[in-house]
Parts: sequence; C-alpha cells; structure tokens
Amino acid sequence: MTTERVEAPRSARAALTKRRFNFEKWGWIYMRVSGVVLVVLIFGHLFVNLVAGEGVSAIDFAFVAGKWADPFYIVWDTLLLWLALIHGANGMRTIVNDYAYNPRLRRILHGALLVSTIALLVLGTLVIYTFDPCPTGGDPSLLPDLCESVAR
Repeated sequence: MTTERVEAPRSARAALTKRRFNFEKWGWIYMRVSGVVLVVLIFGHLFVNLVAGEGVSAIDFAFVAGKWADPFYIVWDTLLLWLALIHGANGMRTIVNDYAYNPRLRRILHGALLVSTIALLVLGTLVIYTFDPCPTGGDPSLLPDLCESVAR
C-alpha cells in the first residue's frame, strides 16, 4: 500500500520579506503597556478624587479647578485621557478587523474611528489646558465662590 504524496499548498500571494514596521505587533505591545500604565493612573485618579479628600460629595467645580491649578494633575489627566482613548480606539480597531469582512466597510469604520478619536483627543486636551474657572467678563452670579477671592 502506497500513499500518494501531496504537495504543500501555495499561498495566492508571495511570502512577505522582512518588513520594517509591523503595525499589529506594535498595537499589541501598546495595549499591554498602556493597560498597565492605565491601571496605575486610574487607581491614582480614584484615590485622589474619592478617598484622599472628603469623598464623592466634595467633587464639584471648585475641586476640579483646584486640581487643575497644579501642573502635576494637568499632566496626570492628560496622560489618562490620551492613553485611555488610544487604548480604546485600538481595541475597537481590532474588533472592526475581526468582524468587518467587506474591505470598503472596514475602511469606512476605520476612518470614522480615526476621526472620532482625534476629535475627542483634541477637545479633551483643549478642555484640560484652557480650563479657566474665573473667566474675565463672566457674570459674577454664575461664577463659583472661589472667583470672588480672585477678583478682589
């Protein structure tokens, strides 16, 4: 009894030679590294906001204004924003790659994801860095109490 030898199947495309940049590999590495950093940032954020002070009842406009008066918390919240948004967008990109079989639909979804991520990053960063609790020319009845001491 002899067995017939079957040739190994060939791929429709030629094998890729060494590429310089493997986006999937770096996306995978980013997810692991950013996940670890995000755990530290999130628990630090929760500790400062809920445990270190007077708890959730003390979080108001003045609390945020006081926090963002310190450059450390500006950088902390910016890192939290950027890492979390890009981490989430990369996860959504993976889901789109897994479930969107139509190449045109995949491109549309990737484009929408890119536009929305960039818009949220820009708007969130602008809010953090341009936040002013006491804008000049604002109606005094609408401003928080801390602005009265600044105006004097």
